[in-house]
Amino acid sequence: MSKETAEADNGDDRSVEDILKQLDTSVDGLSAAEAKARVARYGSNAIKEQHISPVVKFLSYFWGPIPWMIEVAALLSAVVKDWPDLAIIMLLLLVNACIGFVQEYKADNAIALLKKKLALNARVRRDGKWQDIPARELVPGDLIRVRLGDIIPADIKLIDGKYLEVDQSALTGESLPAEKKTGEDAYSGSIVRRGEMDAVVTATGMNTFFGKTARLVQETHTVSHYQQAVLRIGHFLIMLTLALVAIIIGVALFRNTPMLETLQFCLILTVAAIPVAMPAVLSVTMAVGAVRLARRQAIVSRLVAIEEMAGMDVLCSDKTGTLTQNRLSLGEPVVFADITASELIGYAALASREEDGDAIDKAVIEKSDDDVLSGCVTENFIPFDPIIKRTETTVLKEGGKYKVSKGAPQAILALCNEDDVFQRKVESAVEELAGKGYRTIGVAKTDEDGSWRFLGVLPLSDPPREDSATTIAEARKQGVSVRMVTGDHLAIAKEVARQLHLGQNIASAADIFGKGKHVLDEQIEKVDGFSQVFPEHKYRIVESLQRLNHIVGMTGDGVNDAPALKKADIGIAVSGATDAARSAADLVLTAPGLSVITEAIRESRRIFERMTSYSIYRIAETVRILLFMTLAILVFDFYPVTAIMIILLALLNDGPIMMIAYDNTLLAEKPVRWDMHKVLTISTMLGVLGVVASFGMFWIGEDWLHLSRETIQTLMFLKLTVAGHMTIYLARTGDQPFWRRPFPAGKLFWTSEATKVIATLMAVYGLSIMQPIGWKLAGIVWAYALAWFVFNDFVKVQTYRLISHAAKHESRHISRIYQSLHNHYR
Repeated sequence: MSKETAEADNGDDRSVEDILKQLDTSVDGLSAAEAKARVARYGSNAIKEQHISPVVKFLSYFWGPIPWMIEVAALLSAVVKDWPDLAIIMLLLLVNACIGFVQEYKADNAIALLKKKLALNARVRRDGKWQDIPARELVPGDLIRVRLGDIIPADIKLIDGKYLEVDQSALTGESLPAEKKTGEDAYSGSIVRRGEMDAVVTATGMNTFFGKTARLVQETHTVSHYQQAVLRIGHFLIMLTLALVAIIIGVALFRNTPMLETLQFCLILTVAAIPVAMPAVLSVTMAVGAVRLARRQAIVSRLVAIEEMAGMDVLCSDKTGTLTQNRLSLGEPVVFADITASELIGYAALASREEDGDAIDKAVIEKSDDDVLSGCVTENFIPFDPIIKRTETTVLKEGGKYKVSKGAPQAILALCNEDDVFQRKVESAVEELAGKGYRTIGVAKTDEDGSWRFLGVLPLSDPPREDSATTIAEARKQGVSVRMVTGDHLAIAKEVARQLHLGQNIASAADIFGKGKHVLDEQIEKVDGFSQVFPEHKYRIVESLQRLNHIVGMTGDGVNDAPALKKADIGIAVSGATDAARSAADLVLTAPGLSVITEAIRESRRIFERMTSYSIYRIAETVRILLFMTLAILVFDFYPVTAIMIILLALLNDGPIMMIAYDNTLLAEKPVRWDMHKVLTISTMLGVLGVVASFGMFWIGEDWLHLSRETIQTLMFLKLTVAGHMTIYLARTGDQPFWRRPFPAGKLFWTSEATKVIATLMAVYGLSIMQPIGWKLAGIVWAYALAWFVFNDFVKVQTYRLISHAAKHESRHISRIYQSLHNHYR
């Protein structure tokens, strides 16, 4: 830490001038040239990350359980002096390492680009003007403004403003916000909960007080439901592989087969059967999906949230700026005091601040009359706070002094000591305007004795976005129920819901969550929308819906929305959200409206389909190869393929598997959830059919064509490769025949066909690693594989229908039991 920075951190008794002088800055901030010079001097305002050398990263792919198995197999080949096997085993090891390294490198780059888009901005005064810059460009001596919802981007000393409340829990563990005043320090990574102040930056980057632990953007390393299911499949395949390999070793011992060769074969068989590529397939599929979403202006901050979104069936959406345009225009004011409408707007403008960019402030200031505002000087401005729901300022004019406040009508009424008749009159006006779709704000000022007087109501209209109604209809088609959540009045919420065809069962949060009320989850589930919602209500809404087994998405933009965004399965920070909301969210929208979310739902379901395709294919292949090998050894005392052939099978499988991440898929019409029973049934069925087909090919070669065992091994190698890669096409088409789905993506199709052609050339010509079979036998294998492909597809479709029929029957049975119990206890 520099000398001046260290000194600025000590003590709170110096004047603002002394602090600024110590940091060699002024109330106009730094110049652009000086800021550039200080970046070179202090470095960027960022926490240094530990980057692993690409060489070390590459070498790490040779270390671990799977590489160890391959390396032991290579060592055994060297011991028995089987040099061709050794060369191909080393090639397998190298190819696996290269594929893993390249694909993870691509995924890491994609994630790094997304993180750049999520980088925080800071409001800074440079060259005498306020401007927004990336937080990483801040330097000691910069003047910045921090306000409600901001994540403090550097260590700062507060120099101007009334007060600030900051949440330091992520840094210090304090559960309550800390109050800060002029002259006090606030630290990087803290969240502003209330207030607004100007400050000077005292330390940046690694020189901040919490430089080694604080992060501007916190990473979340959680495993989604779907990832857990896929990993369970991986564990299942590993256990199945080890069990069958143990049987093969036991039989080899009984038959006195050379142990070195048996161990080598079993190690290679294990490597081929275990889903080595699973982590790479997961990361690449997620990264590809995240990049596609980023192009559609939705930034993913937690990759696994893409999978969760595929199952989302309830979306709780903000109204303002998401369902509506967030372009407020002022209507005809309703005056309750002895002033003109122009004066009412003028008083509201005094309680506004244009530089904050607030939509309400902007609408009021645009309609205000300069003559009304002339001669007025404001001080002690208190920005809008979601707790008190109003702004306030002190006005000096011609020697006099008074306060003005604007905000929610109920909050302004609470300030004023008006009688019941007057309050009912105001509430009636608010109701009438709300029924016409207007949002209202109340305006009040203090009299000479300091008592507040209600002046009037300003109506603001925020019409629905042009695409909102069609987007909501589209979401319903996708099986997602959209619930409106707004802080506005009940009548406004009902009017907007009517225009958007959301349903008229709109409930006031005060009525549902009133003091002492016991809320039933089913009650909340039936509501189409919620009005007059406070942040704590959002959390309870999410919690109730989750208890009813819904996967819930929640949109938010404010600092107090963060708990609900964290609680939701998919937290969505809308366009223009505060830094705190963005840091808590899984998905950050950079464009207004819901259409981005519906596109994210579509993309997540495509990803889910790709992952399901991979899972079915991977299980089917493991069952097919392992079961066939084990039974052939047990029954015929014959190794149907050699160790080299198994290695080649594994190598040829790697390409198509990686291309599944880019495949074209049909879009699921409803939310999708992991169905382990269905996946295991379909994949096992395909695997067993593959085993039957393999023994059929073995019988043709042995008893019909009378081929030698070496030739039969080549025949089986080609059959396993061609039929295996055709299984990808069966897995990707789900419950439909293979010709009804979208054609495979070019990357998947051509990679799959290229590997089959390579395998065919190897089998036809032998290439000194297997017995050549010629084009005639290769043609027989292709024809045989294609015939089984068509048959397998027919069986697959019928199996899906049986599973669907059984599920419907079970559902009806459960419904009848539930109904009978309901009737019994009613």
